[in-house]
Amino acid sequence: MESGGKVRLGLVGAGRWGRIYIRALSGLPGLTLAAVASSNPATVTLLNPDTRLHPDASDMIKSGGLDGVIVATPPDSHVAIARMAVLAGLPVLVEKPLAYDAAEAAGLAALAAQRRVTVWVDHIHLFSPAFRRLKRIVADLGPVRAIRGCAGSHGPYRRDTSVLWDWGAHDVAMCLDLLGTMPDRMEARVVERRSLGNGDTGETVRLCLGFGPTSADITVGTLMDKTRLFEVECAGGTVVYDDVGPVRLTRDGDEEPVEADRPLDVVLSEFGAAVSGHSADLSSLALGIRVIQVLERCQAVLG
Repeated sequence: MESGGKVRLGLVGAGRWGRIYIRALSGLPGLTLAAVASSNPATVTLLNPDTRLHPDASDMIKSGGLDGVIVATPPDSHVAIARMAVLAGLPVLVEKPLAYDAAEAAGLAALAAQRRVTVWVDHIHLFSPAFRRLKRIVADLGPVRAIRGCAGSHGPYRRDTSVLWDWGAHDVAMCLDLLGTMPDRMEARVVERRSLGNGDTGETVRLCLGFGPTSADITVGTLMDKTRLFEVECAGGTVVYDDVGPVRLTRDGDEEPVEADRPLDVVLSEFGAAVSGHSADLSSLALGIRVIQVLERCQAVLG
């Protein structure tokens, strides 16, 4: 760490999400963006003068001066970059989805366990104060009977990640985190697919997951107005998490108070604390692998 006690983080990737990380890190105490790996020389215009710019992840990691690494590149490169960081003894925070292949991700987990290096997956809604309060309320409302999720927007239309893996990863992560178990049945189908011109394709996908007596019905896509609803029906009431509405959380229609902290600030602060504390915890990585396993099975159904 720096002499002032700040955790020095290196960021790989300065695309859409990478730029969001750059802005977030500029305002968080105890953390500093020490280096960025980007193949675009213009990235330097986004950085403070004391932030180093490297052409790639390997060069950044080999140059040293880091306490942890954030990976915000396309998913098919996540594991390779994370492995480089773990081999250098650096904790890693990886954007979701962790990978497209559960076996590849399991190899990363084995390496991280061997090296005793923590690896986190940024399933961002798990760090939302509203979702965390939802979990506490649900614990008091009795068994979960059903989950209904709907999320999407008009874009982004990504060519490196499908709707299932881009949007579905969030809802699957919330279901697994809330229920603490894997689904015992899964159905998936494309509800609508439409060419939008310029090579873009919009899609709506529906997932039906079963967790014993609990059902989860999830619709995600890029052909709807911006939406992020996650409704949990319990024996003792219904709780709704709405990440885009003016009221973030309701219980049986009544607003529940939640902290105003931004989820990305929460994950970065907690990851920084884990780095400072030399954590070797792999629970976030384990959840990330379970999310991949569910998405793989859903992808197999979709073909």
